[in-house]
Amino acid sequence: MGALSGRVALVTGASRGIGAAMASALAGHGAEVFAVSRSPGNPAVDAAHSFGSGARIRPVRLDVTDPKALTRLAGSIRDQHGRLDILVGNAGVLHERRRTELFSPEEWHEVIAVNLTANWYLIREMHPLLAASDAGRALFVTSGLSWRGQPKAGPYAASKAGLNALVEAYAAENEGSSLRVNLFSPGPTKTKLYADAFPDADLAGVPTPDEVAEKMVEACMPWTTYNGKVYEFRDARWTALQPPKPV
Repeated sequence: MGALSGRVALVTGASRGIGAAMASALAGHGAEVFAVSRSPGNPAVDAAHSFGSGARIRPVRLDVTDPKALTRLAGSIRDQHGRLDILVGNAGVLHERRRTELFSPEEWHEVIAVNLTANWYLIREMHPLLAASDAGRALFVTSGLSWRGQPKAGPYAASKAGLNALVEAYAAENEGSSLRVNLFSPGPTKTKLYADAFPDADLAGVPTPDEVAEKMVEACMPWTTYNGKVYEFRDARWTALQPPKPV
């Protein structure tokens, strides 16, 4: 029996990279996982492998920017289980890095829609199910780019900064309840998104999605007490989002 046996989880962006690794890791710990993606990908997700103890991955093909699709998914989870124990908001897009004024309006709107607005849709639809759990856990993937001011990633940085504020507010609204809401900053990881964004980066020693996912699973365990915090994988620490420093 895994530590998450009988738990119900939902992971977005689960066709590859961190999302696919997270879906597999949660299932490996005993959870039943709804693995959401808008495109085919990792065979471990698409084949819905069994991990024993009743744990399994259930692929769900939908676009997280489609609120009606998320409403239907929430209804399906409610009908089948009556609750959701773990929500992982991982889906994200970055686009080729360039100066802020050189992004197209279409690219801007897509980044904001996937990285920020879709997570609000998730909160809106899944909160009643998380609240029905005896130990609901919501974890959203952020990025150090949201606070480091690195050039040529303006839309992505803005979307993740918005996500940080959204998640902090949501966590504060649930302080004192059994729900825990946090952020996870993986840092450089051997994913297609990172390789496409930083084609010249040296990937020697960069962690794999599986390594990142194992630490993310810890933040989803019923005994996790942190709320409204961010785990920085690169520094191996929980911290609060820092306010601006005086000049």
